Amino acid sequence: MAQKPSKIREFQKRFPDEDSCLTHLMRTRFGERFTCFKCQKEATYFRVKARRSFECEHCGYQVYPTAGTPFEKTRTSLRDWFYVMFLFCETRNGVAAKEVERQLGVTYKTAWRMCHLIRLYMGYVDGDAPMGGPGKAVEVDETFIGGKDKQGKDDKAIVMGIVERGGDVVTRVVQARSKSHIVPHIVRFVRDGSRVHTDEASNFKLLKEKYGYDHEAVDHSAKEYVRGDVHTNSIETF
Repeated sequence: MAQKPSKIREFQKRFPDEDSCLTHLMRTRFGERFTCFKCQKEATYFRVKARRSFECEHCGYQVYPTAGTPFEKTRTSLRDWFYVMFLFCETRNGVAAKEVERQLGVTYKTAWRMCHLIRLYMGYVDGDAPMGGPGKAVEVDETFIGGKDKQGKDDKAIVMGIVERGGDVVTRVVQARSKSHIVPHIVRFVRDGSRVHTDEASNFKLLKEKYGYDHEAVDHSAKEYVRGDVHTNSIETF
């Protein structure tokens, strides 16, 4: 049976040293060629020895690809940073600072800071953006998720979900099903002018009266689940 290629070996082959990491960062941020910030000529930038910088082939203007990133003032090698990011991408259950401390041989403080900054950036890149807009349908619902804990007590969490049909989904754990806990999330993530579809719960009534959404509801208590294109089937299925 053919053996699957090792992802750690692929990482080591792609990023064998500090220079390969810095070059990757430079090309990712600026591309192979771009207009020089100083001489305004289309230029290729070449690596400057002993510095984390590249210089313009025409005027020698230097660009530091780590500027404005978590790597800007770090004394930790870029390869160590890249390796921790690799762990984040390949580990299903997250990466503990203690594991980074053990694998890299750095202090716990350094390991914790690296993990913290990587998580912050991941949140920035993959954060929840507003959805919907004039004429677009957005569905909202909440549900209980969980069961009973080891002592037999109810351990369910209330989770609300917002989905744009054919688009993204936002979920949030809320403390209660009241309008004070539900409506602020809708106002935050659903753009003005959206068509908001919900069930008949009273906590949604403010959407039209106070916030001006085109709000329509299906009455599940009367066994109404679809009325034309008004339904919450997408979020319930999710």
